[in-house]
Amino acid sequence: MTAYRYRALNSEGKLVRGVLEGDSERQIRTQLRGQSLRPVEVGVANKQAAGSQSTLRFSFLQPRISVGDLALLTRQLATLVLSNLPLDEALQAAAQQSRSGRIKGMLLQVRSRVSEGHTLAYAMGEFPLVFNEMYRAMVNAGEHAGYLGPVLEQLAEYTEQRQYTGQKLKMAMIYPFILVGVALAVVVALMVFVVPELVGIFAHSKRELPLLTRALIAGSDFFRDYGIWLLLGLILLVFVIRQLLRNPRRKKRWHGLLLRTPGLSRLLTALDTARFASTLSILMASGVPLLDSLRIAGQVLTNLVLREDSEVVAEHVQEGSSLHRALEQSGRFPPMMVHMVASGEASGELETMLERSATNQERELEMTLGTMMSLFEPLMVVFMGGMVLTIVLAILLPIFDLNTMVK
Repeated sequence: MTAYRYRALNSEGKLVRGVLEGDSERQIRTQLRGQSLRPVEVGVANKQAAGSQSTLRFSFLQPRISVGDLALLTRQLATLVLSNLPLDEALQAAAQQSRSGRIKGMLLQVRSRVSEGHTLAYAMGEFPLVFNEMYRAMVNAGEHAGYLGPVLEQLAEYTEQRQYTGQKLKMAMIYPFILVGVALAVVVALMVFVVPELVGIFAHSKRELPLLTRALIAGSDFFRDYGIWLLLGLILLVFVIRQLLRNPRRKKRWHGLLLRTPGLSRLLTALDTARFASTLSILMASGVPLLDSLRIAGQVLTNLVLREDSEVVAEHVQEGSSLHRALEQSGRFPPMMVHMVASGEASGELETMLERSATNQERELEMTLGTMMSLFEPLMVVFMGGMVLTIVLAILLPIFDLNTMVK
C-alpha cells in the first residue's frame, strides 16, 4: 500500500486535507466518498522523495523536520517497538499520532516500504534529510542484531540530548544578540535623530567647533545620508560571503582560519569533538563496527578541517593503529578525550569512556560559554556608556565655550 495526500470538500463545502493509505488513487477517492468527502486532488505523499537516491539533487523538495519532531518521533517508535508491536503497526500508530501532515505522509511511505518486505533502514534511506546516515546505520545494526527496540531507545535519548544541547546554546546566544542589537539601534537612533537637532544650534557659528564635535556631526550626516546604503551593503556582503563559502576549498580555508583564532578555536573544537565522541559511542554501543562508526561519526563534524582529520584517524585505525594513538597523532582532539579513549581501549569499555568524554566536553563547553557571557555583558554596558559619554561630550564641549563663540 502507498500513502496518498488528498484535498477534498466536506458536506459544508470546506476544503480539508489529509493522508490515507491505499493501492491506487481510485481506491483513495472511493474511501473519501465513503466518508462523505468530495475529492479535489489526490497524489502520492512525498512524491519527490519516494523515488530513490537519484532524487538527492532535488533535496530541497524533500521533507524536512525539526530536531524536536525527530526526537518525539523516535521516542514514539521506540516505545511502540518495545511494546512488541509489529513494525508496520508501530509505524502506522506513530503516523496516526502525528499532527503534521508532512510527518504522517513520510511515516506512511516508510510503512509501505516495510510492508513490501524492505528493512526499516532501507525505507528510511528514501528520506536522507530526515534520517541521516548515523540514524540509518544504527537502525540497520539493530535490525540485524534483533535489538531494534533498545537501539531506537538509544537513538531517542541521543536525539533528545542533541535537541537539549542545541536549545541551550541558542538560549545562551539570544541575550548577547539582543544586547548588541539594542546597543547598535540606540547609537544609530542618537546619530540620526537626536544629534542633528542638538548640534543645529552651532550651525551658524563662525568659530571652529571642537574635533570631537565635528567628528560627531560628520558621523551623524553619514548615517543620515548613507545609512540605508550601508545596511544594504552589509546584507550584500553577507550574501556574497555565503556564496563564496559554498566552494568546499574556500570553506575549508575559512574553517582552518577559525581553528587558528585564539579563544574561538577552543570553543569550536570542544563543540565538534563532543558531538564526535557522543556519536561514536552510540554507534559502537549499537553494534556498528569501529571503522564504519568512525566514518559515520566524522560526518557530524561541522568543521571541514576536523572532518578531514577524522578521516585520517579512520585510515590509521584501518592500518592497525589503536584509536587513541590515531587521535593523538592528529593533534586536533582534546588531550582529555585521548586519555579517556586510551583508558577505554585498555579496559574494554571504549563506548562508556567515549560517552564520559562527550559529557565532560559538553560540561566544559557550558562553563566556557557561561564565562564568556559573564564577561560580555559588562563589556557591552561599558561600550554603551562610552558611546553615550562620547556623544554627550561632543555636544557639551562647544556649549562650555558658548560665550566665546557668540562674541
